[in-house]
Amino acid sequence: MKEKLWLVIFIFSVCRLFAIGEQVFKIGASVGWTLFEKRDGVTESESQRPWTVLALVPVKSVNHNADMFIGFDEAKPSNFYDKQGRYTVETPDRVGQVGALSARMGRGAARFFGNKGVVVKPVSVSAQLSPGRHWGDFSIEFWIQPFNMGNGEEIVQWSAVTRSADGYVRQSVRCISVKNHFQWTFSGFFIAPPGAIAQREITLVGTSSIVPKIWSHHIIRFDSQTGLLEYLVNGQPEAVTYTTSTAREGGEVYTPLIGENGVLTIGDGFIGLMDEFCIHSDFAGVSIVKYPDKGGRVETRSIDLGEPNSLVVRVDASTGRMFTRNNIPHSEFAGRGIRRFSDDAELQFFIRSSESPYVWNTDWRVFAPGKDLDNTRGRYVQIAVQFYPSGDGETSPYLDEIGIVYKPDEPPLPPTLVTAIAKDGAVVLAWKNSPDIDTMGYFVYYGEHTGEYFGEDALQGASPIDVGNKTGARIDGLKNGTLYHFAVSAYDGLNPPHLGMFSREVSARPLRSE
Repeated sequence: MKEKLWLVIFIFSVCRLFAIGEQVFKIGASVGWTLFEKRDGVTESESQRPWTVLALVPVKSVNHNADMFIGFDEAKPSNFYDKQGRYTVETPDRVGQVGALSARMGRGAARFFGNKGVVVKPVSVSAQLSPGRHWGDFSIEFWIQPFNMGNGEEIVQWSAVTRSADGYVRQSVRCISVKNHFQWTFSGFFIAPPGAIAQREITLVGTSSIVPKIWSHHIIRFDSQTGLLEYLVNGQPEAVTYTTSTAREGGEVYTPLIGENGVLTIGDGFIGLMDEFCIHSDFAGVSIVKYPDKGGRVETRSIDLGEPNSLVVRVDASTGRMFTRNNIPHSEFAGRGIRRFSDDAELQFFIRSSESPYVWNTDWRVFAPGKDLDNTRGRYVQIAVQFYPSGDGETSPYLDEIGIVYKPDEPPLPPTLVTAIAKDGAVVLAWKNSPDIDTMGYFVYYGEHTGEYFGEDALQGASPIDVGNKTGARIDGLKNGTLYHFAVSAYDGLNPPHLGMFSREVSARPLRSE
């Protein structure tokens, strides 16, 4: 008895979830996202769910003036590379990699264990660090998350040698940790013009404490017009100086000249994570938000529901969000129907439909997932989703799965209770209406052999006959003494009409009246 009760409850639940005749077309989850062909600022993200989800692409530090960009996104540290193609990147065995959840940006970040760091060398004459290059504006930036923040950890070091009137001079740029602050030192880097006083060593020390296990953004940038050398942490100025003859604004500006045998080392002796290391050939702007204000958008290609005039009942969607709290990455699965979150991260959904996969009869319409749609019909539909980050730019919503719930507009059911009465040279047919409310008329099919209503065995040009929206018809011009077989089908109001199946066959033999 209990088994029967549970069976009844299960059937009732399924019928409530999907009404009789409804079908579901799924996108995402285990099915994948290939139908979303157009993607702007949105990518597939792993580690949120058992399958990939769609989420916003994190902001990248790289811009069109980037000379070097190492994103540390590759799964194997040995595959780290400069995405601008101007430098080789050598990664020692003791450097590791963490995935997207622990990274600040992109798919991964480099993990350093206090041993040797990543070694970078120029391979292109267009590289900023190539020997003999005169620099104008430049910027060096990266994200970093130290684990212990010990004194003397070397974050960045570049060294080379250059010629002067006194012989060879060692050049270097260093960023090291000193009492929970970062200290930048430039030695022999900014070259005095002939006859000018040689440039002194320049040091800038940040004022903010670098907190262990917290991501922070660092950029040092140079304006060759004024000689301004500025160090910023998390977008806020920390230290400023001028590379001029007076060490103040207004003096003669000293600019960099790159020496020979230069080598850049990243993370030598550092313990922690680093992400998005970039050298720009301009006085770069600063953006420390994780996700762009404009958000992103995806659109599917035309989705074929199989039948003309199909009715889209609703579109279900399951969603979530990716965020960091206390510097710990989180993934929150919200489930079905949630499109707006408390931190203003949001998803907006759009739909349009048509009978053609190339010409859309309707404009994009906003809809709420899980809510019934109003008269959305067509063989083809298209779904679009707009992604908006949280107000602080630190959270991305994600799309887990979409389910398009629809009813195919199947051909009308055939009429029932079909009868045939023989007459002199004619047969009178009658039937009961098709139960489908969109039935617009009926075709009568007949022939001299059972089941054969077309071709040589049918009367030329006679079968089928469109009798309109009636429940009977008289077929004249038949041969007395010949047994005819009849079937009736319904059709709807589509153009061309949607033809239904044949009714049961009936037979009658016209005879001369006595």
